[in-house]
Amino acid sequence: MTCSQCNHELDHCHGTLVLHTEASADCTDPGCVDFAIVRHTLVLECAELDGGCSCTVVAQESQLLRAS
Repeated sequence: MTCSQCNHELDHCHGTLVLHTEASADCTDPGCVDFAIVRHTLVLECAELDGGCSCTVVAQESQLLRAS
């Protein structure tokens, strides 16, 4: 099986882009250097990760402190 984007020489990434609550992003492909959403077929919010993400815990604690 070949990637159609590779066959057409389109700039893309095979990893999953993970968007964090503090507006940063990272990719599961260690060679990825451009975290633009348009380069990634798979994009997840960090809260969707199994086990969550440490930045979602910080965001939740921050919201609780403001509500108190």
